[in-house]
Amino acid sequence: MERTVGAILGALIGDALATGCHWYYDLPTMRRVCGDWVRDYRRPAPGHYHDGLEAGECSQSGWLLVLLMESVLAQKGYDEADFTRRLDELLFPELDGSPRQGPGGYTSQSIREAWRKRVVEGRPWGECAGFVDTTEGVERVIPLVALLHRDLSEMAKAVLAHIALTQKDVTVLAMSLAYASVLALLLRGEPFDARISQRLMAAVQAGELPFHTVTGGDLAALPQDERPLRPGELPSPDALLTPGTIALAAADPAIVIEPAWKASLVYGMPCAIYHQLPAVYYLTARFPGDFEGAVLHAVNGGGQNLSRAMLTGALMGAQVGLAGIPERFVRGLRGSERYLAMARELAALAS
Repeated sequence: MERTVGAILGALIGDALATGCHWYYDLPTMRRVCGDWVRDYRRPAPGHYHDGLEAGECSQSGWLLVLLMESVLAQKGYDEADFTRRLDELLFPELDGSPRQGPGGYTSQSIREAWRKRVVEGRPWGECAGFVDTTEGVERVIPLVALLHRDLSEMAKAVLAHIALTQKDVTVLAMSLAYASVLALLLRGEPFDARISQRLMAAVQAGELPFHTVTGGDLAALPQDERPLRPGELPSPDALLTPGTIALAAADPAIVIEPAWKASLVYGMPCAIYHQLPAVYYLTARFPGDFEGAVLHAVNGGGQNLSRAMLTGALMGAQVGLAGIPERFVRGLRGSERYLAMARELAALAS
C-alpha cells in the first residue's frame, strides 16, 4: 500500500515542484528567475507558463492523473466510458483549442488534438488520437499501473487502450508501456538496477507483455524461426532494454554526469518521450532511496522538467513509499490530504 501511495504522491509532487519553473530552455534565465537551485514549490513567474497558479498547485498533467483516479475509484476499476465521459463533461468545455488555457494553465498538444477531433469535428472516441510524441499519456496512466501492477498482462491491455485515446504512434505506445512496466515492477518491490530489463524481457517471453521479440529473457537468440507479428503486439521490445542499460551506466564510475541535473542536457531537454524517459531512468538509478535528490535534479535540469520530475517522482515514490518522501513536499502540495485519501483508497482497491 505504501508503495502505491508513494507513486501517486510522488508523481503529483514532481508535477507541482516543476510547475513554478516549467519550460525554461535557457538555463541562465531559469537560474535568474527561479534561483540557483529550486528546492521547493514556487509560483510561476508572471507571464510565464502556468501563470496564475499558486505554489504547490498541479498542472493539467496532475489534474488528468487525478481525473483518472477519480474515475477508477468511482467505478471500482477502469471503465473507459466513464473516463471519456469525464473528459467530455469536465475538461473539454474548459478548452478552446489554444495552448495556454484550460485547467493548470496549459493544455498539451495531444489533448488539444483530441479536443478538436471530438468537439469540433464530432468524432467518436476511438478516432480522436493523434501522432504527438510527448509523455502526456504515460503521465496519465500512473493510477492504472498502481491498480493493475500485480497482473502485467491486464495492466498492459489497459495502459495501451487508455493512451490510445489520445496518442497512437506505435513508438510512443511502446515506450509508454515500457515505463509503465518498470513502475509495475517497482510497485511489486523489485529493484531498479541493471537487471530490470532482463526481468521485463522474461515477462515478454512469458506472454505477459505484448512485445514482438526474437530474444529470450537473457537476450540470447531464441531457437525457433522468427514468427509473424500478432495483432495488437508492439513490433519491438527495445524500449524494455533502455532502463537496464541506463541503470548500468548510472552505476558505472567511469560514466559521469555531474551534477546529475545535466542529464537533461545529455538526453535532451525537449518534450518528446524519447528525450524524457532516458533522463527519468538515469535519475531514478542515480539516486537510490533518495526521492528529494532524484526529483530536484529532474526539476533543475530545465526544459520539459515537469514531465521529467513527474515520471521520476512516480518511480522514486514506488521505491521509497510515502515515508520516504520529505514531509515538506507532502505538506506543501495543495490538495495533499485529498490526494492521500484517494491514493490510499486506490491502494486498497488494488489489493
